[in-house]
Parts: sequence; C-alpha cells; structure tokens
Amino acid sequence: MVCFRLAPVPGSGLLLLCLVLGAVSSYALELNLTDSENATCLYAKWQMNFTIRYETTDKHNKTVTISDLGAAKYNGSSCGDDQNGPKIAVQFGSGFSWIVNFTEEETSSYSIDSISFSYNTNDSTTFPDAKEKGVFTVSDRVAVRVPLNDIFRCNSLLTLGKNDVVQHYWDVHVQAFVQNGTVSTKEFLCDKDKTLTTVVPIVPTTVPSPTTTPSPKEKPEVGSYSVVNSNGTCLLATMGLQLNITHDKVASVININPNTTNFTGSCHPQTALLRLSSSSVKYLDFVFAVKNENRFYLKEVNISMYLVNGSVFSIANNNLSYWDAPLGSSYMCNKEQTVSVSGAFQINTFDLRVQPFNVMEGKYSTAEECSADSDLNFLIPVAVGVALGFLIIVVFISYMIGRRKSRTGYQSV
Repeated sequence: MVCFRLAPVPGSGLLLLCLVLGAVSSYALELNLTDSENATCLYAKWQMNFTIRYETTDKHNKTVTISDLGAAKYNGSSCGDDQNGPKIAVQFGSGFSWIVNFTEEETSSYSIDSISFSYNTNDSTTFPDAKEKGVFTVSDRVAVRVPLNDIFRCNSLLTLGKNDVVQHYWDVHVQAFVQNGTVSTKEFLCDKDKTLTTVVPIVPTTVPSPTTTPSPKEKPEVGSYSVVNSNGTCLLATMGLQLNITHDKVASVININPNTTNFTGSCHPQTALLRLSSSSVKYLDFVFAVKNENRFYLKEVNISMYLVNGSVFSIANNNLSYWDAPLGSSYMCNKEQTVSVSGAFQINTFDLRVQPFNVMEGKYSTAEECSADSDLNFLIPVAVGVALGFLIIVVFISYMIGRRKSRTGYQSV
C-alpha cells in the first residue's frame, strides 16, 4: 500500500490518501479526511470504473473504458461546514473528475445525495477521433439514506447509466459523518448485499461424507462479452460458464447468467483482461498472455464471490495454461471443457470462443479448434467412409450373386 500525505484541505484539516493497487488496471481507493483537530470526519473506500460512448469523426460510435485511477488526486474533498455538506472530489487521467455529495438529514441519518462525472474529449489519447470536443458532465441523483452512526457497505456491483456514460462501483464502504473521530463498525447494507440469493449450495441429506457431490445442473446460457479500448474492440469472448465450488466440504454448481452479468477489462500488448461481475460475483477475472511472441493462452483466473452464508469465497491462480492458439486467430471449443483453477474451484465452459489479441473490425478471426472438437470432426468423415465402403461391398456382392444366377440360367436352357 502506498500512502501520500497531502497539504491541508481548507476547512477540513489534513487529507490522508491511500491507493491500494488491485487487479490489472483496477484500483481500490481509500480516503480518510480529518478535521482541524486531526479527528477523522469522513472515511471512504471503493472501486469504480467508467464506460463512455462517443461519436467519431466518421460518424461511428466508439466505446472506451476508464479504469486506471492510479494517479488520482483529491482536490476539493471536504468534511463540510455549516453551509455545505461533505464532499468527495476525485481528479484522474486527462481531464476526468468525479464528485459525490452528502447531505445530513433531520432524522439522525444522512444521504448519499448526488454523483457527477466529467470527461474531456479534447484528450486525444483517450478520444483520438471524437467528433465533438469539449468537457461533458453527467449527474445522477442517488438519494441513498444511511443512519448517521452507520457505515454504508455495498460489495455488490452498482451501476449508474445516463446519456453515453455507464458508471460501475463495487466494494464500497463510506461514512460521511464520522462521529467522535471513530469510523463505525456497524454496517448499513445496500439492497443487493441484502439479497445475495443466486448461489445455492447442495446440502447433504444422508450420512455426511468428506465432500458432498452437487446435483447435475442444466447447461448454462451462452453469453457474449467484449472489451473496448481507444482503438476499438480488442477482446472478444463467447461462452457458457458453470462454476464448481467446494467450500467447507459442501459442493455447489452455479451457472453464470449473462443477462445479469456485467463485463469490463483491459488490453495491453502482452496481456489482456476480461472481468465479469454480478450481484453475487465481485469479480471473475480471465487473464490472457502472449508466449513465444506468436501464441496466446489463458494464464490466470481470479474469483471473489459471496456465498449464501455471507462468507467470501476467493481463489487465484496465475500459473495456468489453457486455450492456447496462435496470435491473430481465435480459440474455439464447442464441447464441454474444464478449467481447473484449484482443488476447490473449477470452471466448465460450453460453446467457447475467445480472441484476446489482434481483433480486427470487431470480428473473430479464423478459429483453432480444441482437440475434443477436432476428434469429433475427424470421426465424422471416417464414419462416412466406413459406411460408404460397406455399401460398395454390399453392392459388389449383390452384383456377383446376380451375375452367377444369370450364368446358371443360361446353362439350363
């Protein structure tokens, strides 16, 4: 963790800011504001990213994801005074700014009042071909009311969408009116954290065994996912996902529903990330890498999700070797495959196709098939050949028998 102690913020004392480096192109922000007596008056910790759609000079729509907040500044953040409520102000990148305002209510509570986000399309690196240049701002009324002595918590993914901007927030912890300088340990949960019901473990009903076996589950629905950067679509993935989890000797099978799954990611010359998330899955990361300068493969899988008992299930493995294919092509496997992340976590994939590098015009390149599909394709012509050969033999035998009978008939005459 890297900490910075900045100059005093007018009206709010010292500002202590800590940036905790998270997964690839993802940062957890932690902010601790103190008053003139050096007592904490506002505390916040959260993660966020932004997806912006804009029109290009050739009249096409392009989408860019802003997720690198590593150089964020907090100028203008304040604990508030008699005239104004507390405020968190964040500046990052080239002309991006984000502000959230809080208001104290008369009923021993406070509200997360409004959130605004501004971006500057004059930034030629992020918006190289934007048709309209200038600073654009979107504002959303949130109006979430929290008891004054509680800390608001929302580990689930929250999404705000307005105009051409989609804002994603997760792992949110905030208390805007800290009492007596001590951050509360009493949590006020968002609605999504209260209703985590998508994961259903199979509980043993007979004599307990070391590990229960989950009941068979239907084939998961296939979802289509993509990652877009300033150059256009840079990663494509189509797949049905089924998670196999063993936790406290209880096995669970969970199908990922693409209709309720959010996705984001990042693309770099040597690595690419696809991140999926939902109300119960904090993140499911697929990290791809280049090897030998001419092939790609799935190198890493990370997951963190909530179980029905409230516990967090987290597994990471950065030493995998799946879905290997040449650069410039895609990898395809229609048959069911299993990615073994650990002894406690496996992923079954169905109708899989991925291309994490060198995507052209937003379309898949020629696919390299998995061995399971290749074996099937090989058997089909073999079976047809065998059947055709058998048919030829039958026809030949029938012909010989018919000819022999004809000769016998002539001899009788």
